[in-house]
Amino acid sequence: MSSSWKMYSLVSIWCTVIAVIVMSAGCALRQDSPQPLPPKPAGISLSEGDMVEVNFSGVNSPPESMSERIKEDGTITLTLIGPIKVVGLKPGELQRKIHDLYVPDYYKYLTVTVKAENRLVYITGEVKNPSRQIYSGEMTVLKAINAAGGFTDFANRSNVKIIRANGETEIVDCKDALDNPSLDLPVYPNDQIVVPRRII
Repeated sequence: MSSSWKMYSLVSIWCTVIAVIVMSAGCALRQDSPQPLPPKPAGISLSEGDMVEVNFSGVNSPPESMSERIKEDGTITLTLIGPIKVVGLKPGELQRKIHDLYVPDYYKYLTVTVKAENRLVYITGEVKNPSRQIYSGEMTVLKAINAAGGFTDFANRSNVKIIRANGETEIVDCKDALDNPSLDLPVYPNDQIVVPRRII
C-alpha cells in the first residue's frame, strides 16, 4: 500500500472520529439545555358570557373539572384557588395560567385542558348557504357572506342588515363596501346578518 493511500486512510478515520465526537457533544448539549416553551395556541380572546370548560388530569386526585360562564366581573371560580380573571385571555393562555396557579403550590404535576364554546355568526336570507359560521376573529360582513357561499342572484346587496347581539341594527351597502373596505363593517359573535331579497 502506498504512503499516500495510508495518509488518506488515516485522515478519513480521524475525520470520522472528530465528526462522531462533535455530534455526541451536540446531542448532550441539546439534552442539557432547557427546552423552549411551545408557542401559545392561536385563538380568540375570551369575553364575558363565554362558557369555559376546565378539565384536570395527570394525578391521582385532580381538582374537580368545571364548566362555567364568565361572570360580569370577568372571572371564573376554581377549586382551591377561588375567582380568577379570565376575560381577554385566549384559551391557551388561560390553560397556562391555571396550570401555574396549581403547580407547584398544590400539585407537583398536573395537566390542564381548557375548552371554550364556539362563538357563532348567523347568515340568513339571500345567500347560497344560509348557515351559522364559527366566529374566527376580524370577520366582516362581506367575509361572513362569502363564508356562506356568497349572494344569490336575487340578493339586495345594497341593504344588508346586521342585527347585533344587543339588538341594535346596522345597514351595510355591500356594493359600496367592495370599493371602499372601510364600509365593510366588522361582525362580532352572535351577530346576525340578513340579506334581503331585492324587489323586481
